[in-house]
Amino acid sequence: MSDSNPFGTLIPNREDMRCCDGGASIEISHVQLDSITDAVRHQYGALAKKAAERASSSTKASDRFYTEEQRYTLTDEAAGASAGCGNPVGIADVNPGETVLDLGSGGGIDCFLAAREVGETGHVVGIDMTPEMLDLARTNAEKLQTGNIVFKLGHIESIPQEDNSVDLVISNCVIALSDKKDRVFSEIFRILKPGGRFVISDVVTDKPLPVDVRRSAAEWVDCVAGAAVMGDYIEMIAETGFTDIEVLEERTRSGGAEEWRDSLIDLTLRGFKNT
Repeated sequence: MSDSNPFGTLIPNREDMRCCDGGASIEISHVQLDSITDAVRHQYGALAKKAAERASSSTKASDRFYTEEQRYTLTDEAAGASAGCGNPVGIADVNPGETVLDLGSGGGIDCFLAAREVGETGHVVGIDMTPEMLDLARTNAEKLQTGNIVFKLGHIESIPQEDNSVDLVISNCVIALSDKKDRVFSEIFRILKPGGRFVISDVVTDKPLPVDVRRSAAEWVDCVAGAAVMGDYIEMIAETGFTDIEVLEERTRSGGAEEWRDSLIDLTLRGFKNT
């Protein structure tokens, strides 16, 4: 992340702070934050602490995007910490023996589902920059007795993983939180093996968002202010070197008092590294 304040002039704090699934309400003090990284870390650290409480909520992202069979295999805390906008593992065609890396792994929900698919001969790596989420994910892994997962502290713009070492990269409503998306996709390209692929769910828009929205810390941590225009997003991925880029799922959001919210799209994409 850049050293300068990427928010510009911050809009006064909203009381209805949400995660990407519109669930939790966690207040944040703007005067204590000077970067997107700080805002996101603060928000999702608080979310990790509320995971057990949110597990009983009727508005969990895990209920909307994951099947009953998938949810049955998880801890309540893993489901409660989910703040995604899709189910990338569900449509990624994960194969036994593969190495899967999850960017922004949170409480580990997608990692645990991928671990079942890759089996004992496969490996799953979860990357997250929030210590509280890593602690929660590791606790969940112990409860689930999952031995083929490792969780690492790191940023998605600088992934702590060797070149050409991963078969599949997944991510769920995380890249929208970065103000350096081109760097994220360059890192994904670097760590994928030739022939490897990504399947990511993310928030995009069908037109540019208003300036005041893009300057709002509340909307940044809500996976909104950082959402790119869909066409620009796909073009950026192609310019990174990925081929056979395909839209697997596209859901237009609706609701909210502001007209611009109708431009938000939950998107799941796949692309390949063929060199």
